[in-house]
Amino acid sequence: MLGRIHSIESFGTVDGPGVRLVIFFQGCPMRCQYCHNPDTWKTSTQTKMSVEEILALYEKNRSFYQKGGITATGGEPLMQIDFVTELFEAAHKRQIHTCLDTSGIIFNPNLPDTIWRFDRLVAVTDLVMLDIKHIDPQGHQNLTGQKLEPVLAFARYLDEHAIPVWIRHVVVPGITYKQDLLYRLGRFVGTLHNVQALDILPYHDMGKIKYQNLGIPYPLDKVSPLGKEKAAAARQIVLQGIREERNQKDSFQLFEAN
Repeated sequence: MLGRIHSIESFGTVDGPGVRLVIFFQGCPMRCQYCHNPDTWKTSTQTKMSVEEILALYEKNRSFYQKGGITATGGEPLMQIDFVTELFEAAHKRQIHTCLDTSGIIFNPNLPDTIWRFDRLVAVTDLVMLDIKHIDPQGHQNLTGQKLEPVLAFARYLDEHAIPVWIRHVVVPGITYKQDLLYRLGRFVGTLHNVQALDILPYHDMGKIKYQNLGIPYPLDKVSPLGKEKAAAARQIVLQGIREERNQKDSFQLFEAN
């Protein structure tokens, strides 16, 4: 089996714990307006690699990855779920930590074949970095061109299987940088029991040059980047939602116990 690979970063430090070999997979069904990797969307341009070739790159620098591992990102790595699973299974045999960076957009709990594939994948996945683009269904459709429900269903699935999750969310002025939306995101995250970290990231426009090179318009051309201070304030609102959701649950459980 060969994977369609866009690129590889040998010493990634922001795609999971430690220093990591980061595999950028080609192909993505999302069309996020702030995407900074539009060159990963299509499946027609890529380098094909085998699991053995990728692991050979890891072994070449294994000493640097002692506290890290391998991260599959994109694009959307779940578009190549069988290859990612094969890669992670081989990595686990070598005691390599595996991380999946995904939006969860292709998850469909109503398809038995889909569930079987995901069950096999999560059995060898040590961490999932789940990118929740927008917490409002219509807002998610407008921002990404895709429905929200598969993302939330995937989050619940990971919770049910006790897979450690880091939540990622980009705050964009006028789109997701709104108090009610951030609070709603927090209330949803508060229903999950497997979340280990929360990354609230400020929107930036550093991907503009890629759009120019590809000859496609940049959708958020008139939106200014968000400052780190505002992103930090946004994180506090999400945390408030998480705390209040969990406090309500705790109170409900205590009430039931009495």
